[in-house]
Amino acid sequence: MKKRLIIFSIVLAIVAVLVVIRLPYFVNDRAEPVSDATGTDIDMTGSQNSHNQNIAEHENIPVQDKLHAQDNDGADIETALHGPADGITATEWVSNVTVGWNLGNTFDAHENRRNPEMTVREMETRWMRHVTTPENFAALREAGFNAVRFPVTWYKATDEEYNIREDWMARIIEVVGYILESDMQVILNTHHEEEIFKLLDEQMDETKIALAKVWEKIANTFRDYDERLAFEGLGEPRTPGSEAQWRGGTEEERDNLNILNQLFVDTVRETGGNNSHRVLIIPTYAASGAEVAQRGLVIPTDSISDRLAVSLHVYTPWEFALRTSHEGTWTQWNRNNPRDTLPITEPMDLAYELFVSNGIPIVMGEMGAINRDNTAARAAWAEFYVSYARSKGIACFWWDNYRSGVVERLEWGWTQPFGLFDRENNTFFHPEIVDALMATVVSN
Repeated sequence: MKKRLIIFSIVLAIVAVLVVIRLPYFVNDRAEPVSDATGTDIDMTGSQNSHNQNIAEHENIPVQDKLHAQDNDGADIETALHGPADGITATEWVSNVTVGWNLGNTFDAHENRRNPEMTVREMETRWMRHVTTPENFAALREAGFNAVRFPVTWYKATDEEYNIREDWMARIIEVVGYILESDMQVILNTHHEEEIFKLLDEQMDETKIALAKVWEKIANTFRDYDERLAFEGLGEPRTPGSEAQWRGGTEEERDNLNILNQLFVDTVRETGGNNSHRVLIIPTYAASGAEVAQRGLVIPTDSISDRLAVSLHVYTPWEFALRTSHEGTWTQWNRNNPRDTLPITEPMDLAYELFVSNGIPIVMGEMGAINRDNTAARAAWAEFYVSYARSKGIACFWWDNYRSGVVERLEWGWTQPFGLFDRENNTFFHPEIVDALMATVVSN
């Protein structure tokens, strides 16, 4: 009997040890959802998928926690949203981009005013009626896109002192998390902020207060995120309605933009953490590729070298890529016709001369051609455009406003159907264009 008791005790001890050893694998065997550290309620009414339900169930998990997952063999791995930035240079950051994609007409939807009465979900879906999901970015990554430009309009979610609503910030944190969980690089910016970021002399004092306050909050929120996250100071900064808003602006406006770009860099760097060496992106006036805009840009002084990039938006040839009226537009494009290619190559050649050859890489933050029922021509255009950009050290991000169909005139004006990705079904409206874009990666 005594011998049996001893054997039984040994067996119990072995079982206890096995349970203790195995327990961590049970605890970490699925990805933990990210949520607001303060438990802020993110309004997702009417769109609760399983991921959002998980967020509600685990709303007290701090944002700063690392995400746990398993590889294909079941081994425990960590995907760090936060951690030391490894000192990646701007040139390295840009060269790592295969093809980028814009989450357009979503968090940048706006009405040129503050919206204190609107919920986060209402602001996100104001224009396109779709709630962004992790599955969107997983599908994009699977297709070959490895970077996302995340345009956000912050003004609509601020008070008179430019304090950003906590629920809005919580949702931005969440979506940045989606992108990084899909192993993609991300550009977070300020977009459509013309109501608070103004470029005329008499408006500059208040503009500088607004920009410093907004970027201090954004930078502090993301200060410990790793090097995959880059900041873009201003999205298409310009004076709406002015005669030169799409022609490179005036000397006064360009000079004031240079002041704001320097303020952006200084504000972010002062927050410390990984922001002390994060890649920062600055635009020309209206992000224009026009010669006067490119030559008018002064690269800010920075406390660290090789961490700045320049943002351009070049929709050319205009008659093919962007012009919306049916008069004077082109439905066809030919790589052997200088009329079709020079509007693409000339601004890129200038950008290479002024910036890339001097160690300042270029992010083509927006590019694309609207749908005129001419998919084959658009695919040929896209392959040429991105291939040429890549040869000049320029990374391209397709502007996707989630508008499908062909260009047409509606009650409110002309549509601009740049839509490439069907966010509801996680498929593509025009897979031929995606294939053309990805062919540039293979050829490179």
